[in-house]
Amino acid sequence: RDRESGELKWTGTRVDLIFGSNSQLRALAEVYGCNDEDSQKKFMGDFVTAWDKVMNLDRFDLQ
Repeated sequence: RDRESGELKWTGTRVDLIFGSNSQLRALAEVYGCNDEDSQKKFMGDFVTAWDKVMNLDRFDLQ
């Protein structure tokens, strides 16, 4: 709430509280949540790397 007027200024969900209270999750959210091109490229690169790893670990090749 706004201290002067008492009106509701911000709202938050349980998820917001989790990201705010956990330092590791908060750091990730701050890195990926920036509005610059570098953070978007970093997110896409990290996502593609993780996706590729998961998809390759899920494969089983019959020989």
